[in-house]
Amino acid sequence: MSVKATKEQRVKETEEEEISEDLDLKVKKYLRGGAANFDDLKDKKLKGQLSHREFLHGASAKAAAKYEKWLMPSEGGYLEADGPVEKTWRIKQEDIRREVDISSSRNQHDVILPEFSPYTLDFTSNGQYMAAAGRKGHLAIVDMKNMIPRREIQVGETVRDVVFLQDQSFFAAAQKKYTYIYGQEGIEAHCLKDQGAVLKLQFLKNHFLLASINKFGQLHYEDVSMGAMIGNIRTGLGRTDVMQVNPYNAVVGLGHSGGTVTMWKPTSSAPLVKMLCHHGPVSALAFHPNGHLMATAGKERKIKLWDLRKFEVLQTLPGHAKTLDFSQKGLLACGTGSFVQVLSDFSGTQNYSRYMNHSMVKGYKISNLLFRPYEDVLGIGHSMGWSSILIPGSGEPNFDSWVANPFETRKQRGEKEVHLLLDKLPPETIMLDPTKIGTVKTARKKEKSTTKEIEAEMEATIEAVKDGINMKKKTKGRSKPSKKLKKRQEIIAKAKRPFLEQQMQDGQLSIKKQKINEEVELPKSLQRFARKKAAT
Repeated sequence: MSVKATKEQRVKETEEEEISEDLDLKVKKYLRGGAANFDDLKDKKLKGQLSHREFLHGASAKAAAKYEKWLMPSEGGYLEADGPVEKTWRIKQEDIRREVDISSSRNQHDVILPEFSPYTLDFTSNGQYMAAAGRKGHLAIVDMKNMIPRREIQVGETVRDVVFLQDQSFFAAAQKKYTYIYGQEGIEAHCLKDQGAVLKLQFLKNHFLLASINKFGQLHYEDVSMGAMIGNIRTGLGRTDVMQVNPYNAVVGLGHSGGTVTMWKPTSSAPLVKMLCHHGPVSALAFHPNGHLMATAGKERKIKLWDLRKFEVLQTLPGHAKTLDFSQKGLLACGTGSFVQVLSDFSGTQNYSRYMNHSMVKGYKISNLLFRPYEDVLGIGHSMGWSSILIPGSGEPNFDSWVANPFETRKQRGEKEVHLLLDKLPPETIMLDPTKIGTVKTARKKEKSTTKEIEAEMEATIEAVKDGINMKKKTKGRSKPSKKLKKRQEIIAKAKRPFLEQQMQDGQLSIKKQKINEEVELPKSLQRFARKKAAT
């Protein structure tokens, strides 16, 4: 009996260890950064309040990890090859269609509208609706669950881009001269004349900001909740239509013709980051959902993957891409001409390889690729309409109804919009590292004072000492003027001493640095200018 009991205890202990390891990994996901350091804080009350808040954050992260373990057990499935001979990228859409269920096969379709093409697409955050914009003025809202067009309008002029706002009730279209905002019924709600002829639109849902870049290279931020212009930035890097928003920190990335990628926030007139990514013009740009990985494509036929924490190249792949997009599970779709290639990173080492291929009908030109949220579907806008193909493993299998609910009702949508407005973040919170928000700013080290500042401080202290000297009247013979003068000089010298010592230390350090620099061997071309040592 004792042997059986010990075996059962060991099994329980190993199971508990596995569960605790899984929970620790999920807790790290929800904590989103380490705990703040409160050692530098002198205010005990503030220190206690912040440490209690950190404790609450940790408890909520543990609770969320437990809920995820038991309430969101679904796992995404990928294509798997049988043996080393078979390759996943050789499997065609027809083969996938024969194996999937009827509801999934309905997501595979082609809509041919050559008279209004090419098309650009956008999905709502829950993937329930799609907006399609034809270059020749056709705008359509499609219910993707039932495959029913909810609204179609013809604006009668060029449409360059379309984007949903907080949900399907409003969408913005970049037209020939101005940007227009339309309601769900296709009625024009607003015209944004200050932005000019816009080439590309992006919406920052947590900040209710509509970001746009026009043909003169001006970046605009419009607060759609108040109708106010938050930022009007002249980039100074020319015309571009390569624009994406990093979902991690809401920083807008722009790709330019000089091969540079710049990152912007609305409260700064200068770019947060300016990095040279390619030797030719940047043709496409995409951010990974975790915010730490960026993919860029250049006209020199190279696709590069960048680590945004170090701003270093992780991988360089051959090939050209006119459009790039990351899925929720990290798959990268590249489109050029009439060919779509999907890259995967199943190992988690950020080493992408070929996963799936898809060829359109010869003559089709792909203009836009976009993964549908919470579905294994890739939307393709091209020169003859739009299409939809199945990419197994691209969508997130578990959804959080507080973030995006694919099955939300009208009542839930109304409540969600109110909560979004109440939780709207100010533009000042947009920064490269959002984990800094809520942390305590560490005390800066005192900067080194200049000689002029030291002299001015010394003069001020001497004047203060002179004014504060009060000589007491003493007995006969001890209050002579000479003794008073001597005592006064001693007090002034004592006040001067720390400043003089500091000047001496600075002088010694500069002499040491000079000697070290002299000892460094100069190149032959500059050796004749070196200071010669005195002959002994």
